[in-house]
Amino acid sequence: MTSGEAPPLYGPGFDRDPAPAYHWLQQHSPVHRVEFGPELSAWLVTRYADVVAALADPRLVKDPARGCPVWRSSGMGLPLDHRPSLAQHMTNTDPPRHQDLRRLAAGQFSPQRLGALENRVRQVTEQVLDGIAPLGRADLVAEVAYPISTTIICELIGIPAQDRARVQRWAAVIDASDGSDRDDLIAATDAIDEYLAALLAQKKAEPGDDLMSDMIRQRHRGEMTDEELTSTAFLILIAGHETTTALVGSATLAALTHPGLAARIRADAGELAAFVEESLRRDCPVRNVSWRFPTEPMRLGGQDLRPGDPVLLSILAANRDAERFADPDAFRLDRDPEDHLAFGRGRHACLGAALARIQGATVLGALLRRFPDLALAEPEERLRWWPSPIIRGLFALPVVF
Repeated sequence: MTSGEAPPLYGPGFDRDPAPAYHWLQQHSPVHRVEFGPELSAWLVTRYADVVAALADPRLVKDPARGCPVWRSSGMGLPLDHRPSLAQHMTNTDPPRHQDLRRLAAGQFSPQRLGALENRVRQVTEQVLDGIAPLGRADLVAEVAYPISTTIICELIGIPAQDRARVQRWAAVIDASDGSDRDDLIAATDAIDEYLAALLAQKKAEPGDDLMSDMIRQRHRGEMTDEELTSTAFLILIAGHETTTALVGSATLAALTHPGLAARIRADAGELAAFVEESLRRDCPVRNVSWRFPTEPMRLGGQDLRPGDPVLLSILAANRDAERFADPDAFRLDRDPEDHLAFGRGRHACLGAALARIQGATVLGALLRRFPDLALAEPEERLRWWPSPIIRGLFALPVVF
C-alpha cells in the first residue's frame, strides 16, 4: 500500500490479518472516515493514544439517542432498533444510570464468586477434554471453546442446560454478523429477546443462585425495568460468551504457531498468564468497541468531529500501534500486561475481564498439558475468521493430537 490509497477494511484477507491496514491508517489517517452506505459514515480511531483519550473523554457518550439522525434511522446498532428491550444495558448508557446498571451485574464478578467460577471452569474444561481425548482430532472452536464458554456464561446467567445450544446459535449469529445477513440477524435478535423475557418471568416465580435472579432481588434499589434486566443479561451473554470463545481460539492458534513459546508454558506454568495477556493484546477478541457520539464539537487525532458523529474505537488496532508497542505484530511474553486495551479503560471497562482471563488460561493450559503433540490439522492460511465488525474470532480451529 502506498501513502495515497486507503486500504480495504473488509474481506477475508483483512479478517485474517488486519495489521497492515491498521498500520497504514495509524500513519496516514488515524481518525478515518468509514462509509457504511451512501449517506452513513463513521470515524474509525486506530492510534493507541487517541483511543485511550477517547475512552476517558466525557464528551464522547454511549447513549444511541445522542447519535446523528442518519445513524439512528439506519439500524446500525446491535441489537437492531426494533428490539429496544435488548439495548438498555450499561454499554449504551452514561452516568448516572450507567453506574446503576453496572452495579446490577457486578456481584456476579466479585472475588468470592470468581473463586467458585474458577473451580467450575476447571471442572467443565476437564469434562470437555475427556470427551475429545479418544478421538485424536477435534475442532477446538466448536468442540472445546464453545461448549466451555457456553456452559460457564449460561450457568452464571441462569439459562438451563436444555436451552443452551439454541441460545449459543442465536448469539453466534449476532456476534459474527457483518450486517449483510440482515434477515438472519433479525430472526436471532427476535428469538433471544423473546427467550430472555420468558426466562425473566420464570426467575421471578422460581429464583435461583444466578445473575438473573440476583438482578430481580436487587432491582428495587435502582427501580430497574424488565427491559433493563433483559438487556443486561443479553450484554453479559454476548460479551462473555463469544469473546471468550474467540480468545481461546486465538490463544491456542498462537501456541500452535509459536512452538517455542508453547514449550515455555509447559516448562513453567508462570508463563501461562503472560501468554494469555499477549494473546489478548496481539489478537484481541474485540475488534471495535461500541459506538460513541460527541456531545459538542471536538478534535480527536487531528480530526474535527461534529456533535452526534458516530465514532468507533478500534481496540484491535490500538493494541498493534508501533508508537506504543515495540515490534507490535510479534508475539512476546515480556510486555507489561497493564498496557493493552483488550478490556477497555475507564467507566466502561469490561466487567468480566477476570473471568475471561481465568477461562483463557485454564483452557489453554489444559490443552497443552493433556495433548503435548497438539498440532494444526490444516495450514494456518486456510483458517477463516469472522467478518464481524465487533468480534475477531475463528470460525473453526481443526487440530490433531
